[in-house]
Formats: sequence, structure tokens, C-alpha cells
Amino acid sequence: MGALAAFFGFDDHDTDLETETIAGLTTFLAMSYIIVVNPAILGEAIALEGYDSGEVTQMITVATILASAAAIFVMAFWANRPFGLAPGMGLNAFFAYTVVLGLGVPWQVALAAVFVEGVVFILLTAVGARRYIIELFPEPVKFAVGAGIGVYLLFLGLQEMQIVVDDPETLVSLGNVATSAVAALSVAGLALMLILHARGIRGSIVIGIVATAVAGWALTVVGVVSPGTLTPPGSYEQVTEEGVLSLVASVQYDFTPLVAGFIDGLGMITEDPLVFVLVVFTFFFVDFFDTAGTLIGVSQIGGFLDEDGNLPEIEKPLMADAIGTTVGAMIGTSTVTTFIESSTGVEEGGRTGFTALVVGLLFLLSLLLVPVISAIPQYASYLALVVVGIIMLQGVTDIDWQHPAWAIAGGLTITVMPMTASISNGLAAGIMSYPLVKGAMGEADDVSAGQWALAVTFILYFVVYFAVDAGMVSF
Repeated sequence: MGALAAFFGFDDHDTDLETETIAGLTTFLAMSYIIVVNPAILGEAIALEGYDSGEVTQMITVATILASAAAIFVMAFWANRPFGLAPGMGLNAFFAYTVVLGLGVPWQVALAAVFVEGVVFILLTAVGARRYIIELFPEPVKFAVGAGIGVYLLFLGLQEMQIVVDDPETLVSLGNVATSAVAALSVAGLALMLILHARGIRGSIVIGIVATAVAGWALTVVGVVSPGTLTPPGSYEQVTEEGVLSLVASVQYDFTPLVAGFIDGLGMITEDPLVFVLVVFTFFFVDFFDTAGTLIGVSQIGGFLDEDGNLPEIEKPLMADAIGTTVGAMIGTSTVTTFIESSTGVEEGGRTGFTALVVGLLFLLSLLLVPVISAIPQYASYLALVVVGIIMLQGVTDIDWQHPAWAIAGGLTITVMPMTASISNGLAAGIMSYPLVKGAMGEADDVSAGQWALAVTFILYFVVYFAVDAGMVSF
């Protein structure tokens, strides 16, 4: 224990083994849904001759877990930061629905594009280019990222809880707790979590997630609700008919066909190099700014930022996602990035790489328990996002709301993130607006050439993105 404490610097960060372990468990529970969701999304785009869709999905599950663990261990031992990583939501959907199913790019080539993106990230991180670009972010944008992510987390959590629902006229509306079992149980679970948090109970987020999941299964078992209402679709039938042990034994662990597909993809790049470059550029751009925003936002609530809003030695956690992306592409999954759910562990007191180590070990353990992990209802894990989202709103106090450039850039960063479901879009709004407002105020000299260049780069990115999304290019 003494060696662990010394290696990770427990005393320097005023933490201990128990706190870091609980923080790691919290982060894992909050982000474990990716073990189920990522394979489900990528499985719609990846097909292998001789294997059915279920077997392919299980291969992607194994690839998801291994890629996440590889990145997390780099984060733990090299960066010594309490952040979890995994194939990113949004980027996996872009991979499957836009690139493969939309543009017609073979999934093998898409994996090659992710691999190239990862290699470029490794090179840029090694020479300090990524840190330089992130430090160009205007101060109001850096200080607004945390609050923006907080609103985004709140929105995501409330949607999964069915408290916020679709509305054809207003886009969103208040869900009916009286008619939705998910909403009713989620509100009860959230109330428990908030009460425990307010009383300073250690592990309040973990307790809330587990208690809500157990309650959902219990209500299903006793017949209060039908299977699939409070439990993941199909999970109740699988457990009752086949048993947990048989489910564990049925997992397809051989993912080498995905590796072979990646190798084939490298040889197919020259078939349409222009489209390949556009795909790499889009993956690169979104991942770059999503990761930057997440690192800054989560670091803000952890007190890791310096007085200028920068994360010291940021190149180390950046290297973790670069290596994870490269490894992930080679074994069959989409871009790996830092997860905003890491904020749940930071809120529980996680301050060192040991928190990340716990997350990584739990990912590896889930290789043996894939069906068990998939039995955790997503609404239960998303309760944590609501609690942490509320806490992250404290970041608004760091913004000078009396200064027009700060108010506009910060305000746009905070609001565009949840409204477009994208951290990078929120950053883009703040970064593009800041130099324009400063110029209008007669303070253009305060804007560096790099900040102007960053704003122009975002404009070019959106031109490319909209062209790809509109189907103006095809493979």
C-alpha cells in the first residue's frame, strides 16, 4: 500500500486508497454502458462472412473493452490522472451511420482512417502541438467548458431518465412520471443519490446506481412491470432461460477477424484517397476538440487547472487517448476518447491515476462478465450524470459576465454544447465568436494570430463536415 501511495502521489493530492477505489468504481459504473452500446452501434456497420450478427457484436465488445483498458492504463501509469477512456459516443455513430452506411466506405477502410488519426495524434502529442493548440483557447472558453459539459450531462441524464422527452412542437418536454416506470424509478433513485451526496456519504453515486438497478430488476422479477421495461431489452429473458453462467460461456472472444479486416483496410486506402482524407480529417477534428473540452471541463471541477485555465502536462493524458485510438482501430473499434463520465469519479474524490487504474481493471474484469455488465439499466448509470452536471455548473462563477467578449464566448460555449449534443460544437461557438467580438470592441490586438487561425480552421471544418453529411462525397 505504501508503494502504491508513493507511486501515485496520494499525499500530494490529499487522497487515499479507499477514496481512489470508490472513485474508480463510480467512473466505471457511469461509463460501463459503452460496453453494450458501442458494439450495438458498430455492429450495424460491420459484417463478417461466416459469423452472425450476434457473434460480430461480441467480437466488438471484446475489442471495446481491450481498447478502453489499453488507453486507461496509459492514463493511470503515464499521466497519473483519474480519467476513464473508451470508444466515444458520437464518433462511433459517425463511423457507422455516416461513413460506412451513408458514404459507402467499407468498414475496413473506416478502421484504417481511425488508425491514421491515432498515429497523427501520437506524433502531434509527442512534439507538443496538441498542447499548444489547446492553450490557444480563449480564457472565457476554457472557464465555460465545465459548465457547458455540466448542462450537457444534465440533458443526457434527464433524457435517459425519461424526465425530458421528445415533443413535435417544442422538440423537448417534461415526461410523465405517473405513466413512465423508468421516470418514476429514476426520480426515486436520483432523490436517494442527492440525499446521500448532500449528507456527504462516501460512495453516494455508486450506491444510487446499484440501488436503482437492483430495484428495477426486483420490480421485474415480482411482476410489477413487464420484462424490458426497467431492465435492458432481452436481458431478463436471457438470465431466466439460459442462466448467467451459460451466457458468460457463450461470449465470442476471438476478435482476430476484425484485426484481419483492419489489415485489409490499409490496402484499400488508395481506392479513393480524397474521401479517405476527408474521413480522417473529420474523425481527427471532432476527437481533438471533444477530448480537449472533456479534459479541461473535468479538470476544472477537480481543481487541476492553473490560473490561466490550462491543465499542466496535458500532453500526458492526451497521449492516452492517442494510443487508445491507435490500438482500438487495429483490433476493431472506433475512436477512443476521454469520457465526460470521468467527472463522476472526480466528484467522489478521485485525484490520481489509481482511480483510472481501478477503472481499467474493472474493464478487464468485465471480459468475464459481459452479460452481467449489460444487465445494468442505462437509466440507472445516467443518474450520476445529473448529479455531476449540477455540480459542474459552479464553473460559471469563473466567467466575467460583465465583459461582452467573455459573456458571449462563454455563453455560447455553455449553451451550444447541450443544444447540439457536442462538446466540440460548443468549443467552436466560443472560439469563433471571441475574436469577432474582441474586434468589434476595438480590442483586436488582444487576439493572437493563433486564435484567429483556430477560428478560421473551425469554419473550414464545418464546410467539410456539412459536405460529408449532405452526401456531396461518396466512396
